[in-house]
Amino acid sequence: MIKIAVLGYGTVGSGVVEVIEKNHDSINKKAADDIEIKYVLDLRDFPGDPVEKVLVHDYNVILNDPEVSIVVETMGGLHPAYEFTKQALEAGKSVCTSNKELVAEYGTELVRIAEKKDINYLFEASCGGGIPIIRPLNSSLTADEIDEIEGILNGTTNYILTKMAVDGLDFDEALKEAQQNGYAERNPEADIEGYDACRKIAILSSLAYGAHIDYRDIYTEGITKITATDIKYAQSLGASIKLLATSKKVHDGFYAMVSPVMINAHNPLYSVQGVFNAIFIHGNVLGDAMFYGSGAGKLPTASAVVADVVDCAKHLHKHIIMNWSSRPLKLMDIENVRNRFFVRMEGCMAQEIVRVNGVFGDVESFSVPGISGEFAFITEKMPEHEFRDGIAQLKGIRSTIRVGF
Repeated sequence: MIKIAVLGYGTVGSGVVEVIEKNHDSINKKAADDIEIKYVLDLRDFPGDPVEKVLVHDYNVILNDPEVSIVVETMGGLHPAYEFTKQALEAGKSVCTSNKELVAEYGTELVRIAEKKDINYLFEASCGGGIPIIRPLNSSLTADEIDEIEGILNGTTNYILTKMAVDGLDFDEALKEAQQNGYAERNPEADIEGYDACRKIAILSSLAYGAHIDYRDIYTEGITKITATDIKYAQSLGASIKLLATSKKVHDGFYAMVSPVMINAHNPLYSVQGVFNAIFIHGNVLGDAMFYGSGAGKLPTASAVVADVVDCAKHLHKHIIMNWSSRPLKLMDIENVRNRFFVRMEGCMAQEIVRVNGVFGDVESFSVPGISGEFAFITEKMPEHEFRDGIAQLKGIRSTIRVGF
């Protein structure tokens, strides 16, 4: 029998307990052993909940129990999740987590400790909720050299942008609805400012490229400046606006960024709606592949965590090799990355386009019926620094968005 402990009985932690109880027989069959939850750690009490039978408030009870061989960390945040995880690994207990903040910050260190102890630190649920992506990168795609990852990695922002596009809501209205439906936190900053997606693309890219990418080095821009008018312009072009997290090999270098991007139906991510996530990968042998599914939510995320528990159970005293080196991967200066740009500008198109062409050369200009006093244009592909210099020469700029077609 394999005994486990769950740290945190919140959304994901309670989901892990529910999944193990609901699919107990099939999980045990796949693990080739009986998996039993011996402890659940939480500061709170849950009167009337069956979890009371295994609930503890002191982490040392778990740490000092030799019967516990796998710890599931679903506490979130950095502290005390980091200290608890490190102590568990040093005590010879494998750890599974959904905590992308912890993995992005301390992942290389924790993987190295697990390697030395011949145990495992697994984090499938940290990057795509219920979407299997870490395991394919670490095992199924090892024959490939991955040269591009692009994805919708945050369900909250995708839900907000979908509501703005489908229902014509303003950003604030869509955010409020997301919060009411439980898709956004009371403080949604990590989601809407792109920080959550940034950490996820850092983890995925580190595994794909075999070196460490510090999330702090990734250019990150959220969706708070996207307006209903921007959405109307995109729809007039047969396009949609998505918050994309991207990393790509360009010649001998790599770049990574998170930002809103206008994409059309030629992009496989175009039709991803609501809280769903999707991750597009390109390899030099495989070509294109896409992973799609529920990127968040109690049970989808818990399902991915339990899959890691099963993997740990099958490799109790054998480390699963991770293609994640502590060697830092230096990213290109984002100012040298080339993109096309959509620009909304005040004024009459017939009068202003000469000035615009004088700065950017020939552009694709257009207006949208029902929107007066402004027009829009799309530039040719150019380095980010050239675009910034050009925009500084023009007055009346209302918004700018990168274009992926």
